[in-house]
Amino acid sequence: MELNLEGRRVLVSGGSRGIGRAIVEEFLREGARVAFCARSREGVAAAGAAFGEQASGAVVDVTDAAQVQAWVTAAAHQMGGLDVVVPNVSALAGGNDLATWRRAFDTDLLGTAAMVKAALPSLRESTAAAVVLISSVSGREVDMFAEPYGVLKAALSHYGKTLSARHAGEGIRVNTVSPGNVYFAEGVWGDIERNQPDTFRACLAANPLGRMATPEDVARAVVFLASPAAGFITGTNLLVDGGLTRGVQF
Repeated sequence: MELNLEGRRVLVSGGSRGIGRAIVEEFLREGARVAFCARSREGVAAAGAAFGEQASGAVVDVTDAAQVQAWVTAAAHQMGGLDVVVPNVSALAGGNDLATWRRAFDTDLLGTAAMVKAALPSLRESTAAAVVLISSVSGREVDMFAEPYGVLKAALSHYGKTLSARHAGEGIRVNTVSPGNVYFAEGVWGDIERNQPDTFRACLAANPLGRMATPEDVARAVVFLASPAAGFITGTNLLVDGGLTRGVQF
């Protein structure tokens, strides 16, 4: 299938590792130009060197709306506009103390909203505008990551649906991808595998396909939904969970 992403201008947060890095790499393979950000200067530099000249990186704290606005504005100027926006950063926060709730809220929800808000003027000028939010199966079902992570991921799914209705008339499509267990060595499941092997084995066994997702599994879904090939899809929440969840989507 031809995705028609050649030359498209893409913005990805959290693009130096894990799912975000795989998303950047997949867009680059399709011929897009990508501006990405992450918190770590070393991570941005290393990823940028690996990505090549079609990608540019910046150090951004997504909980700082002024930094997000400045980055989005600079990236749009550098690339001559924006076509695709993928807010990908998460605090991956667990715990019920209020400081953890605040950190998760500022990162997962407000960080996403700040990026979308900053990008909207450029997206309105695009002929193929798309936003893809990253939620989680934890936003659909109560699991071991229920709060605050799951609560805020549920809010992101609602936010995506709201945006899709609000901006359809402007030609801006908005969809959400909800991954299941995504394994990479430096991620949450790599940490659980090393430090809680019994928990890891039990969670791995719960996956009907016999494995956890790779970052590339998620990235391919994101890139498809962002592409003109999905030009009549908006307001959907695409599960990439290998059958992990059992709820029927009506």
